[in-house]
Amino acid sequence: MNQEKPTSCCCVLDASTYVGFWILKKLLTRGYSVRAAIRKNGESILEEKIRNMQAAEERLVVYDVDVLDYQSILASLNNCNAVFCCLDNPEGYDEMEVDLEVRGAINVVEACARTESIDKIVFSSSLTAAIWTDNIGTQKDVDEKSWSDLDFCLKKKLWHALAKTQSEKAAWALAMDRMVNMVSVNPGLTVGPSVTQHNPRPTMSFLKGAAQMYENGVLAYVDVEFVADVHIRVFEDTSACGRYFCFNQIVNTEEEALKLVEILSPLIPMPPRYEKDMQGSEVYEERLRNNKLNKLVEAGSAC
Repeated sequence: MNQEKPTSCCCVLDASTYVGFWILKKLLTRGYSVRAAIRKNGESILEEKIRNMQAAEERLVVYDVDVLDYQSILASLNNCNAVFCCLDNPEGYDEMEVDLEVRGAINVVEACARTESIDKIVFSSSLTAAIWTDNIGTQKDVDEKSWSDLDFCLKKKLWHALAKTQSEKAAWALAMDRMVNMVSVNPGLTVGPSVTQHNPRPTMSFLKGAAQMYENGVLAYVDVEFVADVHIRVFEDTSACGRYFCFNQIVNTEEEALKLVEILSPLIPMPPRYEKDMQGSEVYEERLRNNKLNKLVEAGSAC
């Protein structure tokens, strides 16, 4: 693997998101200095944890940012070598949030283009930016070349998918235009420690249309620690490029669906009178592919 040496400083923006918080923790564990850029969303549990960490960790500095305020982003990036861009809205998604996330993504990429020290952006997106089209049930392979259809998402009011698709596309377009080195990670539904307390609304926004995702073989989830490790891996590996689908488990059987419900309990209630010996036997065809990430993790990278 062609690996970067630890850099002087990485910025995680927004570090108070569920994925951002775990990237922050992993970076500190690996010896990086970190700037935790936190949006002004009202103090959350994770924000409080980060501010407490700053008091005990000399390699951690916290910045308050507004992704619609370009200057505040620039201040948080000064002298950083990499940016992990995690723009999940802790309040979940509606039509208004779509435009805000797109504008935020554009501002982050533009700020990186104007910061000489930045070597790479790792843009955290979602599988929902790739799985929603009106013919998803007929596609054999859904991989990094796939994109969700914007008109379909708008018609079905899939605001999470619309926000992730538009913001990632906007980030890619600007990064290519400004010649900024960018890699994106597209995780499935992210689960892990205290996810129902720390990330309830984005989780439910991801799951809108879950029945259709399940039946079409494109519902998948992933552990947050693995997601964080993948973000850091695509940063450290200089040959990593493009998009990377990131998931541990495809949910295509009733057994897997009920396992996911248990993971997300009490956010999603268990069906009444459920008995394990009464599970259905139908298995839906898996359509998601993450061969590219597997190759990166195992031996190197593949564009």
